[in-house]
Amino acid sequence: MVRGNTTNKSLLALLSVAIMAAVSSGAGNDSGIQLILVNNCAESIWPGLLGTAGHPTPQSGGFHLGPGDQAAFDVPLGWSGRVWPRRGCSFDARGLGSCATGDCGGALRCGGRPGATPATVVEMTLGTPKSPLHFYDVSLVDGFNAPVSMSPVGGGAGCGVAGCHADMNACCPSALEVRDREGKVAGCRSACRAMGGDRYCCTGDYASPERCRPTIFAHVFKAVCPKAYSYAYDDATSLNRCKASRYLITFCPPSSSRN
Repeated sequence: MVRGNTTNKSLLALLSVAIMAAVSSGAGNDSGIQLILVNNCAESIWPGLLGTAGHPTPQSGGFHLGPGDQAAFDVPLGWSGRVWPRRGCSFDARGLGSCATGDCGGALRCGGRPGATPATVVEMTLGTPKSPLHFYDVSLVDGFNAPVSMSPVGGGAGCGVAGCHADMNACCPSALEVRDREGKVAGCRSACRAMGGDRYCCTGDYASPERCRPTIFAHVFKAVCPKAYSYAYDDATSLNRCKASRYLITFCPPSSSRN
């Protein structure tokens, strides 16, 4: 189960370790931006990573993080891509297996393969020396499978926290539920994935912010996770901008860190 009431003390301890690792590695310099991934869940998480077209996929696309573990690595300036949690995974010695949610073709190392929905997705497009502003968000457009946040380490005025800190699985509408082999809710699908159609997917005649409006399901997502994308054109309250050189991505962030 996802631990939703984790205290500030545990996260601060993990963040302290992560920052020490960042400083000692000398990352976050002019050649790249450092991403620090922390697992604050009570269970293992297998992060999946994917560079968008033309961008490299770091860490071969995935790895394992036990409860309390953290990992830090650089991505190039100007990098664009996504990070998502995979849960309920089992892999053999060859790195082959499957995950209950977020699976990327049955491999530990996703290697350029996208994750299966539903999955909570961290999206980012990082700046360059000529255009230094970084853009990032947490999206529920592909559904939800675990709480996630992204926040700058340092930065400056106006830098926000993107995230869905609550456990959407606990309040997922029955029409959107995805259950695991034990019958437990393992993920919450988006309305687009559950029902399809242009109206729910913001496609066809609805492929514009004027025509595509939030559905009742998007309103539920937004009420529970106000700082995450609830549907395709939910930019106003969901897209963050910053110029930090390091960013912290936390799986199962404490609710007190949402501001």
